Amino acid sequence: MNDKITFLNKADFSKMIEDTVLRDNIPYIDAIVHLCEKNNIDIQDAQKYVSIQIKKKIEVEAEDLHLLKYKRGRLF
Repeated sequence: MNDKITFLNKADFSKMIEDTVLRDNIPYIDAIVHLCEKNNIDIQDAQKYVSIQIKKKIEVEAEDLHLLKYKRGRLF
């Protein structure tokens, strides 16, 4: 049996991310890493399935953690 999930589009994967953030009370960045590890998805492949709204939330998290040297106009 294949453990890798299949998701059809950004909406489905983004919903999985949101559900993981709420259920596990973890940051968006960690939720994506967790879902990728759990489902054997390469993180670089997953980026195309992350919605713009979640990318903006990740950017806010990164700014709050001082991970960005300057404010960028766009992530990914």
